[in-house]
Amino acid sequence: MNNPRPKVRLSRALGIPLTPKSVKYFEARPYPPGVHGRARKTESDYKVRLREKQRLRAQYNIREAQLRNAFEKAAKSGGKTGEALLVDLERRLDALVLRAGLARTIYQARQFVVHRHVLVNGGRVDRPSFRLKPGDVITIAERSRAMDAFRVAAAGGHTENVPPYLDVRHEALAAQLVRLPERREIPVVCDEQLVVEHYSR
Repeated sequence: MNNPRPKVRLSRALGIPLTPKSVKYFEARPYPPGVHGRARKTESDYKVRLREKQRLRAQYNIREAQLRNAFEKAAKSGGKTGEALLVDLERRLDALVLRAGLARTIYQARQFVVHRHVLVNGGRVDRPSFRLKPGDVITIAERSRAMDAFRVAAAGGHTENVPPYLDVRHEALAAQLVRLPERREIPVVCDEQLVVEHYSR
């Protein structure tokens, strides 16, 4: 079993619980880790923007280069850059496996994809960064369905907040992206305008 403590420390540093396990730790100590965690410090604008960017990275479990590439693509989209960035990240395969309730955390969702348990439109995809289009269908490979984690998912074990842009049939371990998400529907804690400002400086 993964040690939750690194995720707990990261959760406290960023001010958001990143895993279900870290929620109870976070509620008990909702301040940053370290001896000065409770001290109120005046933060520079740079630090505030940097932390918002780190929050976004952590919630999608992506590398800096991946976020910067997504930002650059969003900046060319012609719409609101921050919203375009979040919609693009939300189309990632690992993010949608999580949102559909087929995994418990973004870390588990990534692992499922990398270990080739996940199909898109019937074909195996092992890239967590793969972007889905409306109409695409996610399923779990037949040989993987007996795994305990997928039995839990099929029984609706992670279905508290399935967003409206997904049509999910848990018993079939299947989910379809029916349309692109709207910003207000994306369950990410982020002031995306601060992320845009961080990369635009």
